[in-house]
Amino acid sequence: MMSTETNDRATNDRAEPNQTTSAPVSRREALVRALRNTSYEVLPFKKTEAAVLEHVPLDVALTVTTTEVKGLGPTIDLAVRLSRHGYTAAPHLAARLVRDDAHLTDIVAQLREAGVRSVFVIGGDAAEPAGTFPDALSLLRRLDEIGHPFTTVGIGGYPEGHGHIPDDLIDKAIEQKAPHATQVITQLCFHADTTMNWARGIQARGVALPVRVGIPGAVSRQKLVRITAGLGLGQSARFLKKQQSMLWRFFLPGGYSPNRLVKRLTPGVGQPGSNLAGFHVFTFNELEKTQTWRKEWLARLEAA
Repeated sequence: MMSTETNDRATNDRAEPNQTTSAPVSRREALVRALRNTSYEVLPFKKTEAAVLEHVPLDVALTVTTTEVKGLGPTIDLAVRLSRHGYTAAPHLAARLVRDDAHLTDIVAQLREAGVRSVFVIGGDAAEPAGTFPDALSLLRRLDEIGHPFTTVGIGGYPEGHGHIPDDLIDKAIEQKAPHATQVITQLCFHADTTMNWARGIQARGVALPVRVGIPGAVSRQKLVRITAGLGLGQSARFLKKQQSMLWRFFLPGGYSPNRLVKRLTPGVGQPGSNLAGFHVFTFNELEKTQTWRKEWLARLEAA
């Protein structure tokens, strides 16, 4: 059992983003490495900072999401505060919420002053751009032009496609963004084969960046359904939304566990010829449950 379990997506610049495995390792060893280098995604709510300080060790890298409703301000502020506490905290920079060069320069200055060295650049879901950056690529190019100080730059991956963008355009976009980035973090996908096939596909097209697989943390069924159903995550979200009355057949009593998904992803993580480098956990701010889940996995694996 311990040789076939667990996988998780993220933005950890304490690990070497472009490091590859030069020799075969056991699945257990690959899984231990992936779990140790796991990153967590958090939502910028009022109690998030306190929850991170209470439950998340400093060696776990964090990303801070951005929402169209709240804008970039709360995301930048939380990333700055967490960085000053000693965390590696990467804000989501949603291009369509950046107004202009002056706004971008101000954001970079705030992050530089706080010692933030990681960002995750996305297009964002705003119906209309707030200014001159319609997509992630335009923002990435401008960051390069102004000499940003970020050592880790994540971009999004979409194993199930994007609800509003044709697949061929998504494929072209990741090829164009890759030279400006150091890693890919995938959106949620509940099908391991879909994720692994997608990762092999982008590698075949020349995108050699390490891929962190986005998985849900240990969250309640109700919260998982409520949030994923509203994020446009393809068939997985539609299935969950449609089958709420049947969730007990698939999820453990009391909450969702990522164990089954991790088990199915494990053969592709950290193996020669694979660009699956580890996990990025969408915690939905269930930080205590997620950290307990990860610690228990590591304890079992390391005791073997």
